[in-house]
Amino acid sequence: MPPLPSQRIAIGGFQHETNTFADTPTGWEDFAAADTWPGLLEGAALLTGMTAASSGKPSNIPIAGFIDAALQATTGDAPAPRLIPALWCAAGPSGRVTHDAFERILGRLTASIAEARADAVYLDLHGAMVAQHSDDADGEILARVRAVIGPDIPLVASLDLHANVSEKMMDNADVLIAYRTYPHVDMAATGARAFDWIRRRLDGQPRPHAAWLRVPYLIPLCWQCTDAAPAQGLYALQQALEGQAADSVSFAMGFPAADVDKCGPAVWAYGASAQSAQAAAQRMLEAVNAAESAFSGDILDAREAVARAIGIATSKGGPVVIADAQDNPGAGGSADTTTLLKALVAAGARGAVLGLLVDPPAARAAHAAGTGACLHLSLGGKSGIAGDTPFEAEFVVERLHPGDVVATGSVFSGYQLTLGPSACLLIDDIRVLVISKPVQLLDLALLRFIGIEPAAQSIIAVKSTVHFRADFAPLASAILVCAAPGAFLLDPARLPWSKLPAAIRKAPRRA
Repeated sequence: MPPLPSQRIAIGGFQHETNTFADTPTGWEDFAAADTWPGLLEGAALLTGMTAASSGKPSNIPIAGFIDAALQATTGDAPAPRLIPALWCAAGPSGRVTHDAFERILGRLTASIAEARADAVYLDLHGAMVAQHSDDADGEILARVRAVIGPDIPLVASLDLHANVSEKMMDNADVLIAYRTYPHVDMAATGARAFDWIRRRLDGQPRPHAAWLRVPYLIPLCWQCTDAAPAQGLYALQQALEGQAADSVSFAMGFPAADVDKCGPAVWAYGASAQSAQAAAQRMLEAVNAAESAFSGDILDAREAVARAIGIATSKGGPVVIADAQDNPGAGGSADTTTLLKALVAAGARGAVLGLLVDPPAARAAHAAGTGACLHLSLGGKSGIAGDTPFEAEFVVERLHPGDVVATGSVFSGYQLTLGPSACLLIDDIRVLVISKPVQLLDLALLRFIGIEPAAQSIIAVKSTVHFRADFAPLASAILVCAAPGAFLLDPARLPWSKLPAAIRKAPRRA
């Protein structure tokens, strides 16, 4: 009897989280170059670039988890599936993706998938991409891929927990699978779950019935952490419903900085019948609606945050972590605002560190001057953010680094980070970590690489909103959320909306 043929799965990805209120467009070069993410990978380089390292664990990237699951798959006497790599790329959150970048990348992705003549297709998407000419860029990606593979080829995509999911996305995919954690420690695991759905479809399971329901309010990003209430309980319910009522249930809390019609949270479910999918989605929506008032907490201005941090560090010890949440480069922030730094200096903070502040000219000047040099710098504040200006001061160049860092934490697990020329600058007893490419300070290695031990600090100011909690919460004596000037406003009600439907509340109602 001849051997069974190997099933062919085309794989690819195109990821971006778009802050439409940010002024800086996202171009081809942003997807092609490596920074937090690997640079653009195509063909065989996609497989080698995402294959598990010597640790045996895939990088915490969805497509890496998918590849790892596929390489380990066996089904009776059937051979493992054959992966046909197309194209994968991602760019850090920023403004709309340019027309040129979107069409160039999607054109190459769809051409490769068409040529593959695969039995199934997997896509690693974000779900909150907006292009200059498409408010629902992820929906457009799925529609164009569906057009080249036809109606019967299984198409499964993984999505970020912050996806803004549309009916167009639902209609063009057999199954959409979203992350369940924020901080996103389950990205690779989500890719593996997507592979499980591909395998089910290839084994003959019919396309499941789907139900999609929209949540009527926006959830501020700073209160979306799944390690705390109310999100923690909602995701526990999601998993319970998946075991009892439907084959798959997802809850995406949305990216609340996208002025598009589809912006906002959504729930969806897949089941063997339309009734089971609808019942599970409805139960999930009722729970999310009931939790609306709990998505809230204390947000401090820079002076309040610093004063409270100094008080806590003095009485309880440190480190106290201050989230400079509105200047988070992981949500489209410029990562160069200085208001929180100025507040630390003005208050005479001791044993404090702030990072990661993006200022390539300052980093280059520090490298040119060398360790031990004293420099007068106009640091940061170059993005024109309202209420923020550069910080003029004398700094000592304490340490220098080329900026290639191996991540060690749970979110960036397996990542090779490219920060560009980096410097630790000292002013009074405050250290400022200056880098050349925007990266969230969410991994302890992003302090240790330049000689700073996180646990020894009194105050750590991080340009991050929630992701830092995975690695920093276990050692923090307290965590404070600060709303210093930045491109990512924590309160969606303050944004100048023009396309959000009137029925969607711009912030949760308080109890």
